[in-house]
Amino acid sequence: MIEIVNDTNHVLDLENEEAKVMRTSLLAIGVVLVLAATAWGGDWAASSPAPVTLSANELSIATGKPSLVLMSHVSTHIPVWSLSGGTAGQSVSGVVGGFSREYAAVKVEIVVTSNDEATSPQFADVYRVHLSQMVVGEPFTSRYRLGKPVQTALPAGPLYTRTILLESYYPIVPDAPITVRIQREPALPEDTFTRPTGLALVKVTPLYAPGKAHVVQDVPGYNSWPMTQAIGNKLVCTYSRGSAHSIGEDARAVFARTSTDGGNTWTEETVVADTPGYGEVTVGKGLDSQGAMLLWVRRIGKDWNHDLYRTTDGITFQRIATPKMEVQPMQVTDIFHVPEVGLMSLWFAGNYQKDNSHAWGTLTSTDDGETWTQKTIESGLTHEEWPTEPAAVYLGDGKILGIGRTESARSQYQLTSTDSGKTWKRSSTNISDISASTPSLIFDADTGLVSNYYYERGTGLVRCRVVDPQQVFDQPLSWPGSKVIAIGSTIAWDSGNANATAIGRKHFVSYYSGKAPDTSVFVAELSAPQRND
Repeated sequence: MIEIVNDTNHVLDLENEEAKVMRTSLLAIGVVLVLAATAWGGDWAASSPAPVTLSANELSIATGKPSLVLMSHVSTHIPVWSLSGGTAGQSVSGVVGGFSREYAAVKVEIVVTSNDEATSPQFADVYRVHLSQMVVGEPFTSRYRLGKPVQTALPAGPLYTRTILLESYYPIVPDAPITVRIQREPALPEDTFTRPTGLALVKVTPLYAPGKAHVVQDVPGYNSWPMTQAIGNKLVCTYSRGSAHSIGEDARAVFARTSTDGGNTWTEETVVADTPGYGEVTVGKGLDSQGAMLLWVRRIGKDWNHDLYRTTDGITFQRIATPKMEVQPMQVTDIFHVPEVGLMSLWFAGNYQKDNSHAWGTLTSTDDGETWTQKTIESGLTHEEWPTEPAAVYLGDGKILGIGRTESARSQYQLTSTDSGKTWKRSSTNISDISASTPSLIFDADTGLVSNYYYERGTGLVRCRVVDPQQVFDQPLSWPGSKVIAIGSTIAWDSGNANATAIGRKHFVSYYSGKAPDTSVFVAELSAPQRND
């Protein structure tokens, strides 16, 4: 069984009554602007400077004809900008003074509300931010960034406010004013609420630069596509090296290095796989039931194979399987354990073309990876419907949560199962700050939190979203905003592919970055997110 959740437009035929709806509802409304608090602790909740706020009265029309109206109830009066749910191109803007050089970037949030009885989580609205800095000696367009559309579900009733993160890391020049323009996007299919909404506040918060990542390998060559796994307290980073962004060249082989001090120092490089006539790439990793590391290596030459390697020390690797599959995967991804099933990996197959040749499914093993059973979950998918490079974690009680990369550049897919992988549901999420962004998930059984790490190609930002899976399992549009945990190259295909693992209360996230023909492998280290008391 497979159920596909698609966003649909709920047409309420109120286009000509938007102004009347907004204004006639004002006297029946009381609004409290409560800003959402973070649910993360440790490094995630480190104290940060207070934001600079722009109230509705400090914003002005930028494009279209939005209306500045007053929400009133008894003696409470709050100005908001009414942004249409049916008329595209409405935006407002304001200017924030520059920040000192101790800060590297800013994040931008908005506070919005709805005064309409029709508000419901079955609807969603979409906003984006336009950012630029006025730097002396440069055109005011030189540092322009168009933010990604951010979709969120509406609250269950009127009067509630939402704090929406539109940009989590915009690099800044010290002391230069920042122009912030907020735009609603009712023309996008993800915006399904045709009523107006009210923009009450814009928050611009300065940010410190993230910590410096550890260098794993930076010898000449295209060091790329790392997979990182903890074996006890040892960190194992595997990666592939060739001459370019090419998976099938004979020059490409797989290597490994290990660290016992959290990535500060690494052992000498050892060879995992270097088969003559083939190009080999790391594509997935995990642990078997004995705690040994398993590594999927894609081997391409005269034929196409996926080899599974096993290691207990991260130095010596033994190939234990090359399963023959009815559907040839483009890639097999990370391995996780499902009780009463065994080991499980997700796979995807297709040719990246604009046709219906795409599929995805599961691989399961009951003998620690020596043999595998393939199952197709969906086939005949279009390029836009296809979840690629998926990661998944077992949550307990038969529940599996997966996240898949999208090739349509809209939002990551969420893949869920409630019966240990027998049946699945695929949904679009509100995770849109992406570009060919491969996800990597960590589930912390102690805190009950899931961390979703991914690299937004083209911006050079390694991002993370942390959530209680109960919040999003049945509500895929409810993922909280992202936090930037590391910075790499902005060259789109010469950097990317975040892959994460945990040792105790630390998370380690590998990625590659550079400029062809030379790229390097890095590992970012950060404290695991914690719930607040």
